[in-house]
Amino acid sequence: MVWLALGVVYIVWGSTYFAIAIAVQTLPVLLTAGLRFLIAGTVLGLWVALRDHDALRVTRKEAGGAALVGTLMLAGGNGLVSLGEQTVPSGLAALIIASIPLWLVLERMAVGERSHRDVLVGVTVGIIGVAVLVVPSGVSGQVDPLGLLMLIGAALSWATGTFLSPRIATPRHALTSSAIQMLAAGAVLLVLAFARGEPARVDTATFSTSSILAWLYLIVFGSLVAYSAFTWLLQHASVSLVSTYAYVNPVVAVFLGTLFLAEPITPTMLAGAALILAAVAFIVQRSARESSAIRAAASRSA
Repeated sequence: MVWLALGVVYIVWGSTYFAIAIAVQTLPVLLTAGLRFLIAGTVLGLWVALRDHDALRVTRKEAGGAALVGTLMLAGGNGLVSLGEQTVPSGLAALIIASIPLWLVLERMAVGERSHRDVLVGVTVGIIGVAVLVVPSGVSGQVDPLGLLMLIGAALSWATGTFLSPRIATPRHALTSSAIQMLAAGAVLLVLAFARGEPARVDTATFSTSSILAWLYLIVFGSLVAYSAFTWLLQHASVSLVSTYAYVNPVVAVFLGTLFLAEPITPTMLAGAALILAAVAFIVQRSARESSAIRAAASRSA
């Protein structure tokens, strides 16, 4: 089940960057993102209610924790990705988001958690990789600097949600937690959409069939299927194993962007991608070894 869920997250989330790039071509960005999560969250909540009504019984603290995580990961993470991909190629966006594990390590350090020196070296290499991707593109004007900043903000927001998820009270039932997270994110995104005046500018005549199909794909597969699998994984697998999605998704995204959107792959992108993916792979493997060593020491002590 763990590897099946990982496979879903690997492939589906890698393809969502491509789907978002298609959707934002003609659809209002935050409005449709908010509706995406509201619809998915409602469907998932109804499914849970039909299968196991008791699973919906959560405390106010658990509901609040899930809402906070959903706001950070979905409204902040996916919302900013959707905005950023209006001006940034989907492959480059996915490579920047691949830096999430790097920000996670920095956040753990910020609260006093110790990290091995090797991990710090990995973080440094990864941050350099992000700089190689972002700085030349932004300074040269090849890619919108604001879009690049939004994507960095998306990575930080998602990392913060991931960091807080195991540290605060959330519903024990994975699907219940996912439903609350998506409903909260959808509500936040709709508020932001109205603040930007998106509903007043809606013209359905401009919506393309490909954008609508991409949006439906994001609802069914990106939200209902993959996000539920991700939430389940956080409760049933090690964070180090779950984090491997961060260097599989970009490969899928770059491949799809190049194949179907004719997005260019430049030498700078390859260099930055190599640094980021190598750093993330190193950090994940190092964290897994440290976790195994801690468990072994605990077993010997017992």
